[in-house]
Amino acid sequence: MSAEPERRQRLLQMAAGAAFLVLAVVLVLIVVNSSGGSGGDANIDEAAEVNRLLAGIPQDGMVLGDPKAPVELIEFGDLQCPVCAGYAKELLPPIIEKQVMNGEAKLDFRNLVIIGEESVPAGAAALAAGEQGRGWNYLELFYRNQGAERSGYVTDEFMEAVAKAAGVKSLTKWNQDRKQLAGEVEKTTAEAGKLGFNATPSFAVEGPGAKGLELLGTPESTSALEEAIVEAR
Repeated sequence: MSAEPERRQRLLQMAAGAAFLVLAVVLVLIVVNSSGGSGGDANIDEAAEVNRLLAGIPQDGMVLGDPKAPVELIEFGDLQCPVCAGYAKELLPPIIEKQVMNGEAKLDFRNLVIIGEESVPAGAAALAAGEQGRGWNYLELFYRNQGAERSGYVTDEFMEAVAKAAGVKSLTKWNQDRKQLAGEVEKTTAEAGKLGFNATPSFAVEGPGAKGLELLGTPESTSALEEAIVEAR
């Protein structure tokens, strides 16, 4: 009779041990998966995808593409804007892969702050990355790792993690530059206001076939942006 309680106790101990092992495996998998990002920082997703998208395309500041491209497509955006993030992920990649890659057009990103005060340092950080030829890498990665609007996620730690993943070589210079570029963010925000833009993203196009700077507003498809580029040639 005394053997039965001891047997039950041994079974309970074995079950508890097995449960602990399962929990340990789950925790290990979570850690592995959460640190599986590439590009220099484990907390930043899709660095490899962004690097593939932009590989081989010239960058000058926040201008992406051949500086001699006949058409310039200008985007006014806010790094905290979820709609801008949607355009970065879905609508703009086909244009980058085709019309920017083949030298038909170049993309010029300019800050238009509408979400909140945190968008100013976020925009300045992108401009600072542009000073080292990684502005579009920073922009695309920020959008792909964007948090909720005005949630406080735009911290120095987050922005530095994006800079590392974007391939910014000198974080010391980047930190110095971003503190001095808030005025440029405010300048392009004022420029957008003079054009009548009050939403992000807003686009404009300029080229030999356009009548000066033509305002496009917020086209709802890649094809609409592609057609605007074709007509501006």
